[in-house]
Amino acid sequence: MTETSMTMMGDTGSHRVSRIVTKMIALCERIPYSLLALAARIFPAAVFWQSGETKVEGWHVTDTAITLFREEYNLPLIDPVIAAHLSAFAEHVFPVLLVFGLASRFAALALLGMTLVIEIFVYPYAWPTHGTWAACFLLIIARGPGMIAFDHLIQIYVRPRCQASQ
Repeated sequence: MTETSMTMMGDTGSHRVSRIVTKMIALCERIPYSLLALAARIFPAAVFWQSGETKVEGWHVTDTAITLFREEYNLPLIDPVIAAHLSAFAEHVFPVLLVFGLASRFAALALLGMTLVIEIFVYPYAWPTHGTWAACFLLIIARGPGMIAFDHLIQIYVRPRCQASQ
């Protein structure tokens, strides 16, 4: 084989690879944003919900949760009893809002705030996990919850009616 024919074969091979990569990128770009946003809402919401469930029995915050806030978390500027109650409330309300896509940006912002508190004051070495949660929340804050959300229905049906009545 001559050097010219090897170069031509290499070019053909590289063009084939280039076409495959281009097709794969195009396929990935067809993933609907609403599906990505749904995943970004549901998966971190599940983590916070499960954490909230460990803090309550029925409708009451457990003594164990209060002890955890008092001895392990040791947050500055807030009483452990208040912190445990606020955390249990937030870890139940905001994930539900995110899953349903209702007040999604607000719920994502609230859970981002909790994530920052957890990262800074409680578990600073868990930044890879917290960074993943933060990325999901930032996506929702910046781009919204997508079409699979009550927020989208409100935007479609309620907002035009409000504007029409003005």
